Amino acid sequence: MKKIMITGALGQIGSELTGRLREIYGVDNVLATDIRTNESEAAKGGPFEVLDVMDSKKMADIGKKHGADTIVHMAALLSATAEANPVFAWNLNMGGLMNALETARELKCQFFTPSSIGAFGPSTPKDATPQDTIQRPTTMYGVNKVAGELLADYYHQRFEVDTRGLRFPGLISYVAPPGGGTTDYAVEIYYEAIKNGRYTSYIGEGTYMDMMYMPDALNAIVNLMEADASQLKHRNAFNVTAMSFAPEEIAAEIKKHIPGFEMNYDVDPIRQNIADSWPNSIDSSAAAEEWGFKANYSLASMTTDMLEKLKVKIG
Repeated sequence: MKKIMITGALGQIGSELTGRLREIYGVDNVLATDIRTNESEAAKGGPFEVLDVMDSKKMADIGKKHGADTIVHMAALLSATAEANPVFAWNLNMGGLMNALETARELKCQFFTPSSIGAFGPSTPKDATPQDTIQRPTTMYGVNKVAGELLADYYHQRFEVDTRGLRFPGLISYVAPPGGGTTDYAVEIYYEAIKNGRYTSYIGEGTYMDMMYMPDALNAIVNLMEADASQLKHRNAFNVTAMSFAPEEIAAEIKKHIPGFEMNYDVDPIRQNIADSWPNSIDSSAAAEEWGFKANYSLASMTTDMLEKLKVKIG
């Protein structure tokens, strides 16, 4: 990667990924794009263009203008938001992905787009979910992700585009606010613990989902994109994870730092149904074997870092 164009650069992952890539590859070599602009470091700290990913011509024109050799396509509607507006989710998630892949094909770019544990469904093995297994999701977001994995594979096989991707679990960060995902309770709980000393979870007790701290997720993207292509048996949608926990377990970890913290529950049926359709834990051994994936943060070390960083951020 030498000249990188990021779509959805002001989103939950993109806002942090933009900064990380600029640190590694140089500010002028990482172009951030999004449908809007704001005062964030991602928008103001380096090259930025307003781009609606549904505009295929503008996407290609911007890529050419900036000499992009890599496209990191992050623009998407997340799980709970997609379920609330499934037609729009299909049009944005699949139309935007097709436009990005076509731009990559035209400009001969390396290509990355994330998938998700949402690509699995209730018939998928729930524990130690394999890299290659049945994928029959029951949400529009999940359908989008499975179709996206297949589409990226197709562009590699048919057009030799160097496509790569990761199946992310829930991502936890102190930088970007929650963005409409089912796993976002695991971000909100830290904010509320510091602000109010209590949190009401929309996900029920005993609901296990895979999670990862954002620094590990950013490392995974960079390491996969820099990996030797000849070593990749799977190109798109590598399982990656760092930990799996239920709401009461993250609450217990927070209580070690904030003893008076209180956890309550008011389960949201829509998001609970989504969570119940996903794995309890996934197997990331293929990523470890093919390009050396390893997560550094555990629930305990992540909680310590999150609370320290948020206390400074919130004041």
